[in-house]
Amino acid sequence: MNTRFYNARILLTKENRAFEIVEGELWVQGNTICYIGPGKDAVNPCEGSGAQELIWDREIDAEGNLLMPGFKNAHTHSSMTFLRSRADDLPLQEWLYEQVFPSEGQLVEGDCYWLTALANLEYLTSGITSQFDMYFFQDQVARACVDMGFRIVQTSGLNNFGGTVEELEEKYLRFNEYHHLSSYILGFHGEYTTSRELMEGVAGLVHKYKAPMFVHNSETKLETDECRQRYGMSPTQLFDSLGMYDFGGGGFHCVWFDEADMEIFARKGLSVVTNPGSNAKLASGIAPVDDMLKRGINLAIGTDGPASNNCLDMFKEMFLVTSLAKLRAMDAAVMDANEVLYMATAGGAKAMGLLDCDCLAVGKKADLIMIDLQKPNMQPINNITKNLVYSGSKQNVKLTMIDGKILYENQKFHVNMDISEIYQKANEIVAGIK
Repeated sequence: MNTRFYNARILLTKENRAFEIVEGELWVQGNTICYIGPGKDAVNPCEGSGAQELIWDREIDAEGNLLMPGFKNAHTHSSMTFLRSRADDLPLQEWLYEQVFPSEGQLVEGDCYWLTALANLEYLTSGITSQFDMYFFQDQVARACVDMGFRIVQTSGLNNFGGTVEELEEKYLRFNEYHHLSSYILGFHGEYTTSRELMEGVAGLVHKYKAPMFVHNSETKLETDECRQRYGMSPTQLFDSLGMYDFGGGGFHCVWFDEADMEIFARKGLSVVTNPGSNAKLASGIAPVDDMLKRGINLAIGTDGPASNNCLDMFKEMFLVTSLAKLRAMDAAVMDANEVLYMATAGGAKAMGLLDCDCLAVGKKADLIMIDLQKPNMQPINNITKNLVYSGSKQNVKLTMIDGKILYENQKFHVNMDISEIYQKANEIVAGIK
């Protein structure tokens, strides 16, 4: 499918986490961006065909609206849509062990297909073009995403309650060959749910494949304190001592980091995925993202799952990242909005290994969104990138394209699935959970 966007403002990602907005056209040939420029008198802008030879399936007048890279949801548990607003207002440990785990044990074959599909719909409305998911029934999760045309990166939730190192290896190999929209990164649930023997097994896979690894890391003070009691070191220091971070990766949450933890992440080029909505709702704390940024640590943003957030909304997360950092530091100058916008796009892509769709540039995959600037919250246009972070919302997402295909446009889905059936199946699953 070939798509021409014209009369557009186009957000370009520059060096040093800066942005530039240009006016003109963006052309998509198949699933790849083949031209960004003024459009006038363009000669041979797309590989293998001149402008006069390229046949457009769609020509879209952007009407001065903004084309930008899609947001990357760098940590989530999509299938937990069935727990949305069902286990709220509880501390993390009680929420997890008394509500979440017992309910998850009642899921049956097929449930996660529909629950993931529901989450994907919400991602599309928020301009999210890829998700980094950790959950069960990963075949169903991958199939739901591929069927809908959604880009999926998965990691393992391996822990003492389920899974083996051998199964993790099999999934790592299989899902990295499953489909071009699917990839897989080694990982496990967390130190507090996983034996040392299992962690050593994961470390063995990291070294066998020279691969990155991700894990829930220092999400709560209790988790971090108990790890120190067990091993005499923080979760980050434990993982590093086991060689888990020798080939990259990172951690989800990373709220209770000390100087030594940040030094390890900076030295090894690891990524922190912060989840401010979930961490605030569960009273887990505020991650020291401004200190991490000063140390050059790659930062990304995740919504976490719809049981703990409960909203899969990158605009809300961006606002919380900067506002909570300012509050924590008591300094309104920390975490500039452009830094946060970078986290939500290119920073997430780096963490997820999606370097072919991290920005809008010729040769990159066409994972992009159109932001409606003709809304009251986007006017006046003093500073578009600041507007996105401080006043943007889902209402501004006019179009979401993944891999060159428009999956959401003008509040309508184009995902080759019956939307009403997705809602019906999700409610049937919830009705069966006691």
